[in-house]
Amino acid sequence: MFRWIFLLVIISIIEIYAFQAVKTFTKTRWVLLAYIIVSASAIAFIAYQATKFDRSIGQTQMTMITLGTVLLVIVPKLIITFVLLLEDIFRIIIATKNYFNNYNEDAAYFPERRKFISQLALGLAAIPFSSLIYGMTLGKYNYKVIKQTVFFPDLPDDFDGFTITQISDVHSGSFDDPEKIEHAIELVNQQNSDMILFTGDIVNTHAKEMHPWIDTFNMIKSHPFGKFSVLGNHDYGEYISWPSQAEKDENFVGIKNLYGDIGFNLLLNESVKIKKGNSEIALVGVENWGHNFKKAGDINIASQHLNKEDFKIVMSHDPSHWEHELKDHPKHFHLTLSGHTHGMQFGIEIPGIIQWSPIQYLYKQWAGLYENKGRYVYVNRGFGFHAYPGRVGIMPEITVIELKKGNFVV
Repeated sequence: MFRWIFLLVIISIIEIYAFQAVKTFTKTRWVLLAYIIVSASAIAFIAYQATKFDRSIGQTQMTMITLGTVLLVIVPKLIITFVLLLEDIFRIIIATKNYFNNYNEDAAYFPERRKFISQLALGLAAIPFSSLIYGMTLGKYNYKVIKQTVFFPDLPDDFDGFTITQISDVHSGSFDDPEKIEHAIELVNQQNSDMILFTGDIVNTHAKEMHPWIDTFNMIKSHPFGKFSVLGNHDYGEYISWPSQAEKDENFVGIKNLYGDIGFNLLLNESVKIKKGNSEIALVGVENWGHNFKKAGDINIASQHLNKEDFKIVMSHDPSHWEHELKDHPKHFHLTLSGHTHGMQFGIEIPGIIQWSPIQYLYKQWAGLYENKGRYVYVNRGFGFHAYPGRVGIMPEITVIELKKGNFVV
C-alpha cells in the first residue's frame, strides 16, 4: 500500500509542475481545459490497462501501447518538473534573502514564476515527446543495413571476402505492419551474402506470435553456404506464468520448430563445418547464455569437436557471454555474433562522433564491433522491438559482415 501512496504523491507532484508550466505559458482557458482532459484521460487509460495486465499472457500489442503512453506522459513532464524545481530552488533562495533584508513590505518578497523558464521547460520537454512519437510511428521500421569488415591474419584463404548477413531479435509478436516487414526481408535478400545467421529471439514469448509471419520470413532466399540460427532468452518462454509445465514445454518445442519453418538450421550447443574450396571454418551455435539471464548455453559442449587452430565463428545471443566466457577462452573463438541489447531502442548514434545509450551502463558490448586480443564480437542492434513499441536513435539493423585476411579492422 505504501508504494502505491508514494507513487501517487510523485505523480501528483509531476502533474502539478507540468500544469504550472502550461498555465504560466498561456492563460487561455480552453487550452488549459484541453490539457487537463488529455492528461487525465492518458492517466486513466494507463491505470485501467495496469489493472488488466495478465501475467499468464504476457506482453501484447496493448501492453506496448500502454508503455508507449506511459513514456509519452511521464518523460516530458519529468523534464518540466526538473526545470521548474530548479527555478523554485532559486525562487526560495531569493525569497529568503528578501525576507531577511527587510524587503519592501508592499511587494511580494517571493518572486513570481518566470514565463521564459516555463517556455524553456516546455521546449525541452517537446524534444523527447516528439522523439518518442517518431520512434513509435516511423523509427521502429527504419531499417539500416550496416556493413562491417573484419580482418583476421589466420582466415583460411578461400574465405577471404566471405560475407555473412546477420539478423537478431525479431520479436515477431510486436510487429503490426506487414509491408514494412516485407521491405526489411527485401533488404536482407539484396545483400546477396554467402551465409545468413539469425542470433535468436524469434518471438516475445509464444510460438503462435510467429505464425502470421512465417510466409513472410520464408521469403528470405537460400544462401549458398546456409541459413543458421540459435535461441535467445525470449525463446524459452520464461517471462509469463504458465498454467502448467507441460504447456510451457509444448510452447518451447513450437518455438524451436519455428526456425525450421522459416528455413533456418537451429544449432543447439553444437557446431558445423562450412567448407569452401579446399578450406573450412567452424560455425558454433550455443543456446542462450546471459550473465543475468538464462544460462542454457555450453560453449565447451558446442565446441568439443574443434581445435584451437580451427577458424571459428560463434553465434551467442547475449554479448555478456563473450565478456565473461568467450573472449579469453583457450580455444580462441575468432568472431562472436550477438544481439539481445537492442541498443535499448533508445540512444544517440552519429558515426565517428558519438555513440551513447543507457544500455551501455549494463553491457560493455552493446552495439557494433568490439575487440580483445584479436578476438571480436559484433552486437546487432536488433531487427524488431520489444516493450517500448518504437526506436529512437538506435534503428533496427541488418548486418553484413565481410571476412578479410589481414591485420586491420575497418
